Amino acid sequence: MSQQNSGDKNTEAATMDPGQDSGRTNDSGTPAGMAPERLLDAYGRWFEVVRAGSEELRREVYRIRYHVLAVEHPYLDPDDYPDDQEFDEFDAHSVHSLLVHKPTGALAGTVRVVLPFHGREPRRLPIEDHCHDPIARDPTRFPVHRMGEVSRFSVSKTFRRRLTDTLYPDALDDRIGQVPDTNEARRVMPHITLGLMQAAIGMAVENGLTHLCATMERQLLRLLARVGVHFVEVGPLVELFGLRQPCFRDIGDLLSQIHDERPDVWDVLSNEGRYEEAVRRNRHGD
Repeated sequence: MSQQNSGDKNTEAATMDPGQDSGRTNDSGTPAGMAPERLLDAYGRWFEVVRAGSEELRREVYRIRYHVLAVEHPYLDPDDYPDDQEFDEFDAHSVHSLLVHKPTGALAGTVRVVLPFHGREPRRLPIEDHCHDPIARDPTRFPVHRMGEVSRFSVSKTFRRRLTDTLYPDALDDRIGQVPDTNEARRVMPHITLGLMQAAIGMAVENGLTHLCATMERQLLRLLARVGVHFVEVGPLVELFGLRQPCFRDIGDLLSQIHDERPDVWDVLSNEGRYEEAVRRNRHGD
């Protein structure tokens, strides 16, 4: 995954004055005067996270990654991938998710979490190869043995925002974290990043981890910070499909801050608190 900024523009689902004319709707698509739809409920209508546990689903993961990294962007040479699938050595000790657009069944995007083990054997994380800051070598501050790395954060071209040609469709769109208009399916697209982040947190805690790390574009870091998702930067920018910022965060601390700043976003990313409870259990197992 290739991203902090504390976001003065944290936006809530906007509502119109209940005293306005009957029959009009607020920005969440709800008739004026009625409670707006929760962000969590909107996600439940539009998206579903599916773990790519089968070989067939993993092929879909690799296919999306190939199209994003080799076809839509010039990061990889398509000639190196004759089967139109992109995978690397870290996939052998990774878990993967797909984000499914429920109304159509289309695959919106994918994300993986690289695990620090394969069975009982320890494995290195990609961040260890390119981040050489002293913090990243201090297991008391940067516990790689309990840390998963979020990477290959990829969104299908079909779901890419028209306004930007980056890997992240939410970027530059102030509507992230707002409930989409029920009459305009396109408005849900700026929020795919939250769905993929929910998937990453879920995969980490399901595998007994307590921390996440990543090497992100600063644009994505700023976007996530606008909705209360703050990572701790480690060292300078590094070259990895362009300039990226190594970062990490204790998952429990991450979710706690999101809850304080954006409880509606916390509902989504914590799976209504289930992942926060799982992190507590994981930490108790240390």
